[in-house]
Amino acid sequence: MCETHTAVLFFAGDHVYKLKKPVDLGFLDYTTETARRAACEREVTLNRRFAPDVYLGLGELRSPDAQTPEPLVVMRRMPEDRRLSHLVREGAAVDDVLRAVARHLAAWHAEAPRGRDVDEQGTRDALSSRWEASFAQMSALAAEGFVPDELTEIERLVRRYLAGRERLFDARIEQGRVVDGHGDLLAEDIFCLDDGPRVLDCLEFDDHLRYVDGLDDAAFLAMDLEQLGAPEAAAYFLAEYGEYSADPAPPSLWHHYVAYRAFVRAKVSVIQARQGAPGADAASRRLASAALRHLRTSAVCLTLVGGLPGSGKSTLAGALADRLGVTLLSSDRIRKELAGIPAEHSAAAGYGEGLYTPGWTARTYAALLHRATALLSSGESVVLDATWSDAGQREAALRVAERTSADLVALHCHVPGDVSAARLSTRASGVSDAGPDIATAMAAREPPWPEAVPVDTSGALESAVARALTAVRPWGTGQAPVFRRPYMEPD
Repeated sequence: MCETHTAVLFFAGDHVYKLKKPVDLGFLDYTTETARRAACEREVTLNRRFAPDVYLGLGELRSPDAQTPEPLVVMRRMPEDRRLSHLVREGAAVDDVLRAVARHLAAWHAEAPRGRDVDEQGTRDALSSRWEASFAQMSALAAEGFVPDELTEIERLVRRYLAGRERLFDARIEQGRVVDGHGDLLAEDIFCLDDGPRVLDCLEFDDHLRYVDGLDDAAFLAMDLEQLGAPEAAAYFLAEYGEYSADPAPPSLWHHYVAYRAFVRAKVSVIQARQGAPGADAASRRLASAALRHLRTSAVCLTLVGGLPGSGKSTLAGALADRLGVTLLSSDRIRKELAGIPAEHSAAAGYGEGLYTPGWTARTYAALLHRATALLSSGESVVLDATWSDAGQREAALRVAERTSADLVALHCHVPGDVSAARLSTRASGVSDAGPDIATAMAAREPPWPEAVPVDTSGALESAVARALTAVRPWGTGQAPVFRRPYMEPD
């Protein structure tokens, strides 16, 4: 026998019989026989989409004392030693299995039902409502001592991410990414057989909770693999799903959905703890911590990397963007693009002349921030490489961050004057046109930038990158795994 918060399963011979508990948990109500029978029928119908040879049909449990028989879901019994969760715990090689599951899930998502009712559940506001419902359910348990300590910060990070990302969720709907999916993809419900995986136990009690972004569906299993102590397997599975589904989602959305799934499981663990399940309280806290890690990593950030010519800002900006796996935009490149000049061609001119007049500079920064706005709204963090020597331009960047609910981090690169002069005098021709004379003229007019984090770039690049990472990710090294799209490179 095995018990969950909504059902009891009996394993007998070659069959499994699943009995629904007569419980009312708020988000489901099985207190009547009619409701339990409907749930059993629905479970068989929906799960046959994923494992038609496992879900055999509806049965009944009859008792002399009962006026009506109790409905049961009847299933073919799967071998325990082929559970994905078992294989992961045993340290078995599971890459082939995860690839097969990713392909299986992506294939279903490609053919899954879609429509207006499904799309409505993929909006930013619908996801926000699901988060808020879970927050309310968690808060209602506060008097019983089950609420995780991280709840306040989780709520803040969720609301901030969603506030600035309506464009992202609208694009997901336009791309057909919202589907009638599985809704409850756990490693313990996946069986790795020789002729392919069997994926069991999809969510049946509320269609709206099964109408999800395909990436949200996949994120549930990634979350579960991480909880089983296999974060590399989690990242690998999501990468494989992204490959098979050709999904262009930004990594921030991957992390947000993993966080959502971890928080949902934390809520379930709180319910189980209230029912007296051993270890459930610790599980809820562990899952809440995982949700917080992913939410911190998913936070959309606008990072300004500024400084005078020769300060190492472009080198640091490129290294930082590469380390974070985010988009890098350069004012030097955009300036020449606007002028129709190849980036590597020289456009050198005197201070404030040619392409470096105040008018050209204003146009360049406007284009830089316009592109940053579109990326931030779509869930992409951005590093902006420019001098940022004008307070008005810095203020414009702050307004962009506020409009897109993005974190703003400013880094001001500096080196001793002799180091800057040596760099500029020996620098090969490239995207930047500034020489020692330009740097000297700019230094004489550069206003203070007190809100920026100073970064000394005169030493090893790795030291400067470490200083920058501390500013961008102040919570330290305990962030969630990096999810990278395997078939797309950052711009």
